Amino acid sequence: MRESPRRHTVIGLLLASLVLAFVSAQVLSQSDESNVNDVSSADADSTKPFEGVSDDFVLFGQSCALEGLNQASGKGMRLGLMAAFHEVNERGGIHGRRIELKTLDDGYEPEKTIANTLQLIENDRVFSLIGAVGTPTSRAAVPLAEAHRVPYIGPQTGAAFLRIDNPYVVNLRASYAQETEEMVAFLTQEGGTKRIAILYQDDSFGRAGYMGARAAMERRGLELLSAGVYRRNSIDVRTAVLDIRESNPDAIIMIGSYQPSAEFIKWSRRIGMDVLFINISFVNSNALAESLGDEGGGVMVSQVVPLPSGDTLPVARAYRNALTAIEPDAKPQFISFEGYLVGRVAVKGLQNAGRNLSRASFLRAIRSLQDVDIDGFDLNYVDDNQGSDEVFMTVLAEDGSFRAVESLADITLPWRK
Repeated sequence: MRESPRRHTVIGLLLASLVLAFVSAQVLSQSDESNVNDVSSADADSTKPFEGVSDDFVLFGQSCALEGLNQASGKGMRLGLMAAFHEVNERGGIHGRRIELKTLDDGYEPEKTIANTLQLIENDRVFSLIGAVGTPTSRAAVPLAEAHRVPYIGPQTGAAFLRIDNPYVVNLRASYAQETEEMVAFLTQEGGTKRIAILYQDDSFGRAGYMGARAAMERRGLELLSAGVYRRNSIDVRTAVLDIRESNPDAIIMIGSYQPSAEFIKWSRRIGMDVLFINISFVNSNALAESLGDEGGGVMVSQVVPLPSGDTLPVARAYRNALTAIEPDAKPQFISFEGYLVGRVAVKGLQNAGRNLSRASFLRAIRSLQDVDIDGFDLNYVDDNQGSDEVFMTVLAEDGSFRAVESLADITLPWRK
């Protein structure tokens, strides 16, 4: 595969961020005898003025896409966080402190994420980073957060590198490996097909999903029929459509963001491909539905949070009430629901850390959460840094709404017509 100059530029910037992280870590280690990889010993001096915390507020920082092809995801994640923080601020805050959030636009580009992360940590002096959107952007930011010993809470990505034991990273959602396992399980067991292809974004996010799907197939003694790729922040998917069509699949697993995924589905249908499309949660389901319009019926999406419009769990009703309080016209969506749940995890950590707040006590408080019920949404951080293992299968109805998929009766399989 040819590599573009743009790819070399991004790789160079990412390498530069790793070098910067290493240098920063050396400086920190020289100035503080505590081990940078040991959260329990970090910030042990209670008299030290902790960054991002005052008597009146605690400041979180977020870098995400607010413009460009993925702006709906960034704005949705931010909206959910703001809803959770406003909810608790209206009740007097946490231990007398209001929770504030500063968000910077990275356009879903790693080089901008590097600049934003340094701005938030070194200039804005945030207490913690929260609610990042994307795998390549998180890969750029985490080394900087780790070097400065800043918590990295609830990124919207299921990438495996964030689930390696890292004392500064806290995940809410299930991993991409878990999502793709559920996709393949549904297609092979419920759907009864082995003819599966894959579309993926040509970067660390897409490759993470691809590797998860391939591993799930291999566990069943199967192989993906074919693969199509597209560039990040591009909607040029026509070559990928043609590459996949040649293998004549029954179903296509899609590891992408909403606009290119919508274009892929539209082009596939225009050339007569009668397949089941099944997307990973990062696609942003509601934005995908809007992009597809009346062509979205029957498209599946795996989810890592429950239906935001459902009444089964009290947390869904709490989310909708909190959303309405800050934006009365906002519609419940999966992405802002995830942001809200990430915000609730941060709130729980602040509550349990107590008034004498530090980054270390905050991280310890979250990582000590065991079998915690957040209004019906269960979390457990004792064994690893991921709170939830839940994956929910959903399908897009013709009216643009989503419903849960519990059996074959909930969906039409094209190869069974």
